[in-house]
Amino acid sequence: MSVRLRLRRMGKKKQPFYRIVAIDSRAARDARYLENLGTYNPIKDPVEISVKEDRVLYWLGQGAIPSDTVRSFFKKKGIMLRWHLMKQGADDAIIEEELKKWEVLQMERQKRLDALEEQQKREGQKKKKDKAEAEKSEEVIAAAKSEVPAVEPQTEEAEEVKAAEPDSTPEAEAIAEPVEDEAEVEAVTISEPEDEKEEANVETAPKAEESGTPGNGEQSADDGDEEKKSES
Repeated sequence: MSVRLRLRRMGKKKQPFYRIVAIDSRAARDARYLENLGTYNPIKDPVEISVKEDRVLYWLGQGAIPSDTVRSFFKKKGIMLRWHLMKQGADDAIIEEELKKWEVLQMERQKRLDALEEQQKREGQKKKKDKAEAEKSEEVIAAAKSEVPAVEPQTEEAEEVKAAEPDSTPEAEAIAEPVEDEAEVEAVTISEPEDEKEEANVETAPKAEESGTPGNGEQSADDGDEEKKSES
């Protein structure tokens, strides 16, 4: 009879739980097994594997063949390494020494895996953050673009007004300049007579002062002649 070491599914629906069993290779899937060698619980994180090492070595010594999944479990537990050394005829001291070296290597490997997992986790968080920032910036740009069309007509009208203003300003300047010139001429003409009057008053005032006394004498002389004539 050939014996096979494989998994048997137990547990409820969507809650798998497995037993590691030694069973006849010719038996059906759910047939009665020969011995329960351990358990495997994939629901827990990390997964939980428990194995009866001495009984596994016994069945391996009896020629039992493990399935690929069960063999991977045995490798993780170091059972396959022990079995390989036992087949080579190594004594217990050498086996224990090799198993210690293997445990150190496994610990280093686990540390590397943990560091890699942590790095991937950080990278994932950074990518999520960058993606969120990119989406936020895109939303801001989209909002700015949606506001631009409402402002564009105003800018176009302002540009039209600005374009029309340079055409009208030279004419306005041309019209304004003659008006300013005329106002200046009027102001000059108005101010000139006043200046002339002031100058005339200034010139006549001294003449009147010079000719004031003789003029009175002549007038009194004429008055005297008229009185004489009237008396005669």
